[in-house]
Amino acid sequence: MAPLKRVALLFAMEQEAAPTIARLGLMPKGLLEPPLPALAFEGTRGSLTVDVVVNGKDARFAVANVGTVPAALTTHAACVALKPDLLISAGTAGGFKARGGAIGDVYVSTESVNHDRRISIPGFDRYGDYLTPTHDASALAAALGFKAGVVSSGNSLECASVDLEHLIRLGASAKEMEAGGVAYAAGLHGVPLICLKAVTDIVDGDKPTADEFVQNLHTAAKAIEDAAVAVLDYLDGKELTTPL
Repeated sequence: MAPLKRVALLFAMEQEAAPTIARLGLMPKGLLEPPLPALAFEGTRGSLTVDVVVNGKDARFAVANVGTVPAALTTHAACVALKPDLLISAGTAGGFKARGGAIGDVYVSTESVNHDRRISIPGFDRYGDYLTPTHDASALAAALGFKAGVVSSGNSLECASVDLEHLIRLGASAKEMEAGGVAYAAGLHGVPLICLKAVTDIVDGDKPTADEFVQNLHTAAKAIEDAAVAVLDYLDGKELTTPL
């Protein structure tokens, strides 16, 4: 098996991605696949070609395209245009104090799952969850000192009580809004995926999610910047083995 050559990091929000783009000195390539508003940036780190792709802004509401649908479309376009050897769903997430999560913690995924696609019909129930093992990155997590756990996706920032019940049932360590869509599209293309998420808020805490997210976004973006660089340096020259 040949060493990794190209790694693509997928972000929802420019605020999440900007520190990483600046740190790596990536150059803008413009729209990834018009009319999709996703923006691509490219550069190198060691022997790796590195792409950062951001979902871009919604034309109607002028805010970042967050959620599983933009994430899936962007991932599909990235796989077609860039042909990466490995995808990394990067960005921010909520953590759980019950699982030892704290602001700024970085998690590497063991699995991706959806917590808000509840379809109580046999067969469709598992389709709704869409539990997907991500590439085994246990060696990477151990080497870099990151936490590991299930990354669960939903299309709401706040966590309703019914969502929290499902997050607990699914054993989630990180709650976010994109990885489920990324995992679906990555699976269609057969591209290995890991998720790299920094905690902005505590899902089972006592502070309003939106307030905590805004307050800690800069901290989490910095944590992802440092984590992304460490991961790329770890991957440089490595083959896509299991565990990675």
